[in-house]
Amino acid sequence: MTNYTGPDPGKIRSMFASISTRYDRTNTVLSGGIHHLWRRRAVRAANVQPGEHVLDCATGTGDLAIAFRKAVGPAGRVVGTDFVPEMLEVARTKSSEVEFEVADVTRLPYADATFDVSSISFGIRNVNDPRKGVAELARVVKPGGRVIILEFGQPRGRAFAALYNFYNRHILPRIGGVLTGDRAAYTYLQTSAGRFPSGDAFVQLMHESARFSSIECIPVTFGIAWLYKGVTA
Repeated sequence: MTNYTGPDPGKIRSMFASISTRYDRTNTVLSGGIHHLWRRRAVRAANVQPGEHVLDCATGTGDLAIAFRKAVGPAGRVVGTDFVPEMLEVARTKSSEVEFEVADVTRLPYADATFDVSSISFGIRNVNDPRKGVAELARVVKPGGRVIILEFGQPRGRAFAALYNFYNRHILPRIGGVLTGDRAAYTYLQTSAGRFPSGDAFVQLMHESARFSSIECIPVTFGIAWLYKGVTA
């Protein structure tokens, strides 16, 4: 069994509320804009069809939900949820076509088999009980539906990993602190990514959480991020 306990939900809610209005700009600066490419890859992996229904959890300011909305077309439906209302306030200014609702991924207010696709990007490591979050993502998806998870991980290759870890430990918190006024938030984001299970370890966690007929695990950008696609049984 993969042992992992996430952070305190109250602290996470307070942290993201404090940086919500500066979150998008800071992410773009810190990642050089590459996070947009990662999200587009997640949409492609989901193989979304026009008219399908998609749930994006921990949607934050809504970027992935908005990308899914474009993919499903006018006949489709996309719901974006987050348990931080301040983040959703920003998301609503970016799109009126996504249904943004306050909800916790570990207690989703939707019936079983409601959606064709469920997703979470860079949010599962912030969940106190990630197994419960994965279980809920699978529960609300129809049999044969897709659960898409995009999350940071540990890069492959000793030289690249050393360079990336130096950036994460010494540069990312400083820049994040300057741009948002909350250096502690970006220190947490760096340390949480370093300790969260990735690759095969997270695939094991998914299997422990719900019934999947298959799970794909794809390293993105040398393993800085990982893309997981689970097909529900």
